[in-house]
Amino acid sequence: MHGTRTTSPRVASRRSRLTTVLVLGASALLSVAGPAQALEPTDPLPADIPDYRAALDLVRSADVRNAVCRFLGVPVPQGDGAGAPQAIPDKADPCEGMPAFTVKDPLALNEVAPGFVAGTSLPTATEAVKLSYLVAALDVPVNGRNVTVMLASTEGGGWHLAALRDGDSDATYAGKATVGTLVFTEPQIRGWYQLKLTTVEPLNDQARQGLNGQSSVSLSGYQRLVKARYADKLPGSEYDTAGMSSGYGVATSAEAASLSTPVLVGGSSAVLALAGGAFAFRRRRTTSG
Repeated sequence: MHGTRTTSPRVASRRSRLTTVLVLGASALLSVAGPAQALEPTDPLPADIPDYRAALDLVRSADVRNAVCRFLGVPVPQGDGAGAPQAIPDKADPCEGMPAFTVKDPLALNEVAPGFVAGTSLPTATEAVKLSYLVAALDVPVNGRNVTVMLASTEGGGWHLAALRDGDSDATYAGKATVGTLVFTEPQIRGWYQLKLTTVEPLNDQARQGLNGQSSVSLSGYQRLVKARYADKLPGSEYDTAGMSSGYGVATSAEAASLSTPVLVGGSSAVLALAGGAFAFRRRRTTSG
């Protein structure tokens, strides 16, 4: 968890590493109705992912494809600082002129669970992590870019498009899960870990730093580490209510309900909004001192 009003260089550094995210409002660009590739009855369905058939239908739908094309049709903003909005013409067919691509099958994106961080739950695999999103990358880069589609669960069942990220690192790490292991992320530091029975191993540099350079720790040892880092910064804490904490940066359900346009957050400063049928960039300066 990191803040925008802290003098900690470490927290500011974490904020600067946020990847590009397209946050979609509840009614923006997407209706789950629409043509979708039929799921073969013999396709295996992961037992640990509820309503997986609905998730497959969604990532294969024309609506998600069009949302990806709109995202790819806008250059990723570079640099920090303020700048004038830059309108991008809207297209009736967002995918016109783009190379062919498909969205891969979605994978589970597990995150360290709040109860585990708080120390109120036992250090077991079922208590340590929670399913937060489903992620699916493209089968091939499009014009040198890949995209990760993020799905969030819908109240009452099913899934909806929550965000699009530039790059495919989330899906790549999520795909490292094997039979008998769990892969999960500590999103506050963008650390990825693999849980083998009761042993936690790092999968990237951020995770190695999160384990203080150790090649592995016990699950109970990892719980002590994250409790020390975040127990006083959980939702509802003074740190949180002061607006200092965050994770992936995907809009909450309340925020999404108030959005009629998608918002792109790139690095710590770039914002993309869809207004009046056209994309517009604006850069916002953030406080980091």
